[in-house]
Amino acid sequence: MASRRRKKINLALQGGGSHGAVTWGVLDRLLEDDRLDIEGISGASAGAVNAAALAYGLHLGGAKGARAKLDELWTTISDVGALYSPVRRTPFEIASNTFNLDESLSYYAFDVFTRLFSPYQFNPFNINPLRDVLSKCVDFDELKRCTVASLYLSATNVRTGKVHLFETKDVTIDTVLASTCLPFLFKAVEIGGEHYWDGGYMGNPPLYPFFYGARSHDIVIVHVNPIERDDVPLTTPEILNRINEISFNSSLLRELRAIAFVHKLLDEKWLKDEHHDRLRKIHVHSIRSDKSLADLTVASKFSVDWGFLSALKDRGRKIANSWLVEHFDAVGERSSVDIRAMFDGE
Repeated sequence: MASRRRKKINLALQGGGSHGAVTWGVLDRLLEDDRLDIEGISGASAGAVNAAALAYGLHLGGAKGARAKLDELWTTISDVGALYSPVRRTPFEIASNTFNLDESLSYYAFDVFTRLFSPYQFNPFNINPLRDVLSKCVDFDELKRCTVASLYLSATNVRTGKVHLFETKDVTIDTVLASTCLPFLFKAVEIGGEHYWDGGYMGNPPLYPFFYGARSHDIVIVHVNPIERDDVPLTTPEILNRINEISFNSSLLRELRAIAFVHKLLDEKWLKDEHHDRLRKIHVHSIRSDKSLADLTVASKFSVDWGFLSALKDRGRKIANSWLVEHFDAVGERSSVDIRAMFDGE
């Protein structure tokens, strides 16, 4: 029996708090499939955490090692979060299998508190539980030696407002913490004299490293922030949630617009022959979670309850499985999404 042709892809992992467990499920299913090789990984915020664990696991033990490392990562997140998480489900919510926390007293208290006080006031020692998680799960000195897959993590430079990219050789616990630094929870992370906030503001996730530094033409974007919602938000939590989703998708949509423009230049032969080879066509693939996460809001992004995270992983596996069935054949050949339709409101 002839072996199936393996296809090389680049992965771009969005951030979205504990909804990153959906990405965990997506990656678990993709790694389980023996037809894909991962050349590069970019990530922002929770996507950066997943990206670091994925690259480290691939470095240690290939796909099997990566799946095990991601399992360890999210188990540790839940264990540590049980001690530190400021937002928790009530016994009633646990019994009723409810994961939205908008009506939870703990979320209301948390939301009001972080609007009144800055982390420089209520967290003067800058305690970040994620540091403990990362130190337990990833040996960053060893990760820097990874040659199996290239790593690109984004953070937002507080001074310039621009995206900064940390590559494999630069990745440390601090660079991952910089990429995940929500400014209302943690002090800005200082690296090399500059201060950084969450990468999701300016590169969620960054695509441009793959334009220049990858051999594969295929980028698979793993979304955890719904791009579209059918209903107009009416309540304050719904409005804030939709604003959060739109803002954290904005940088991605700008990059997709740039890709579409390059496609137009190439397809309509706007370039002189001597310039044609300077640009290349990128195949974009999108593993969307709009429908799967439609019942969840921004409040649930702070929940690290193990039952919740496990349920999100299951959702991610189902999303990835559907994508493999419907779009695997397009990898290496063409984009499997209408790029213009993703950013064009007309």
